[in-house]
Amino acid sequence: MKSDNLQNHIQNHNKTIYKTMKIKTLSILFLFFSLVSTTLPNITTANNPFQPPSNGLDFIRTSCKTTLYPQTCITSLSSYSYSVQQDPGRLARVAIGVTLKKANHMTKYIANISLHADYDTSPRVAAAVHDCFSVFEDAVDQIRGSVRQMRRLGGSREALRFQLSNVQTWMSAALTNEETCTDGFEDLTDDEVKMDVCGRAVKVKEVTSNALALVNSFANVIQSP
Repeated sequence: MKSDNLQNHIQNHNKTIYKTMKIKTLSILFLFFSLVSTTLPNITTANNPFQPPSNGLDFIRTSCKTTLYPQTCITSLSSYSYSVQQDPGRLARVAIGVTLKKANHMTKYIANISLHADYDTSPRVAAAVHDCFSVFEDAVDQIRGSVRQMRRLGGSREALRFQLSNVQTWMSAALTNEETCTDGFEDLTDDEVKMDVCGRAVKVKEVTSNALALVNSFANVIQSP
């Protein structure tokens, strides 16, 4: 009887989490595609230090050199060269959208792991998994806020600076939350769950860091006289 009750509890919990994550995923996909299609103010001018040598792909490669993980940057963004063209604002916008998709996917993955962590791992590992899920949910909300702000960019340079400062704050907070996830496993013995979760989290941290760097670069363009 106890076994049946436990199985029912897991199944009900599973359905609740997946229903919530499905709704969030659909919302995020809508935000991402609308983000890519939205036109930002054209900041590509003669004074733009990020003006590319020839085309969108070259521009992405050049811009990615300013990030901590340039190869990850190029790999994750090169397929959007047509949308990015030669505009640092579009590049920052797409980078945030890509980050949102990856962070949301990671959150769904941890949600699945957390359903079984209490029964399949040590209590300390299970606690780290649950904490990781919580901070990644926060990170997704912060990145989603950045997406929405990027969609509403406009107005004077002063207004753009203020709007971009919000994006910088949220993306920085998201990166901190992702780092909190991996920090929670730091003192634990290496096992399959730890290595898997941390390995995946590191990849999300890289794209988040890159997106923040590209937002900072765009902000520098806005601040230029």
